[in-house]
Amino acid sequence: MGDPTATPPGPDGPGAPGAAGALALASFIDACPTPYHVVAEVARRLDAVGFTALDEADRWDDVAGDRYLVRGGTLIAWRAGGADALDGGIRLVGAHTDSPNLRLKPHPDTGRAGYRQVGVEVYGGALWNSWLDRDLGIAGRLVVDDPDAGPDGLRTVLVHLDEPLLRIPQLAIHLDRGVNEHGLSLNAQQHLQPLWGLGAVHPGAVLERVAAAAGVAPASVTGFDLMCHDTAPSQLLGFDRAFLSAPRLDNQLSCWAGLEALLARPAGADGVAMLALFDHEEVGSASASGAAGAVLAAVVERVVHGLGGDRDDLRATLARSWCVSADGAHATNPNYADRHDPAHVVVPNAGPVLKHNANERYATDAASAALFRRCCVPAYRCRSSSCAATCRAARRSARSRPRCSASARSTSARRSWPCTRRELCGADDPALLARALGAFLAP
Repeated sequence: MGDPTATPPGPDGPGAPGAAGALALASFIDACPTPYHVVAEVARRLDAVGFTALDEADRWDDVAGDRYLVRGGTLIAWRAGGADALDGGIRLVGAHTDSPNLRLKPHPDTGRAGYRQVGVEVYGGALWNSWLDRDLGIAGRLVVDDPDAGPDGLRTVLVHLDEPLLRIPQLAIHLDRGVNEHGLSLNAQQHLQPLWGLGAVHPGAVLERVAAAAGVAPASVTGFDLMCHDTAPSQLLGFDRAFLSAPRLDNQLSCWAGLEALLARPAGADGVAMLALFDHEEVGSASASGAAGAVLAAVVERVVHGLGGDRDDLRATLARSWCVSADGAHATNPNYADRHDPAHVVVPNAGPVLKHNANERYATDAASAALFRRCCVPAYRCRSSSCAATCRAARRSARSRPRCSASARSTSARRSWPCTRRELCGADDPALLARALGAFLAP
């Protein structure tokens, strides 16, 4: 059997840019099972090309050049250059780092009927059935006591147990004869608790296993944010390898594309280009590190002031700024074509989607759509009322950023099955989105 990720010959020959982009995205996703890993991977790549990390608690005496900051599962990076960097406003790409999943409870050790289980709760708008009968790992962050870690004496350690530790078994057909006629009914508290072994429940066993993988003593762990992830690797799919099958395409695809776009902008180029990767979009963005929080407005204000602007310059800069909110769009699912707008069919591998809604669900209007089309050929124009909205909350909360309400809504993640444990997009779409975002951020 051949390599499932091998790039077949196509119209552009082996190793076409689209396929190369899909495989690069697949590697990114497989290394990033949680928002914290997304931020760490993006920071690693930024460090490698000379970006400097800033601490929110410090004074920012120099914000010019290549900078970024991290707050939990959120990262904001920018490239600012030129004597008149603020004249053109700020070009901002926003995306989100989190995905629907199952997250471990504070006391995860549980079980019944001779089985050892892990207590989890649903995060975000997940399709529960897609998590059944799949091999799952555990990943996230541990906060440990460390007297050398700074004034608070706490250190964060990432952990990634990328092995089949957990499984949620579905009830056998013999015990649920009507499931195909009446549908699958799941109770999250009763039916979504994964198996992870046999025997009596041992309080603390889950944390002991995770702490050992992280190389820390269980007793030193004072807090954790842990979650389940699919252990199957991302891969190209279809006889022509037209699709990328991967977990967390919503919205790591846009995170990857935004990073590629920012790094493609020449260092020292005139103007300000910014990438904002937010956590907690899947649960409403109303957190300290979410798009509805104050972190983006605070960063923009400090960047403007650090570049020599005053309060009036801040207002003027915002009035000249543009934002692309990059998130997933629903592809037309051929098995449920009646659920989609027949006049706005969306198919993979044909360029990013501009998402419109008459009730302002999305940010796109005529002016922002026209601006984005200059960057994006081809581009779909899609009216949709049920997809995600990464930066809508940011536009509501950042009252001093009125032009953000005119941002273009774009994505290349044309999935037929969004919010599942595993999703699909066109294999060409990641590179097409990265190219469009690169043109948007270009000086």
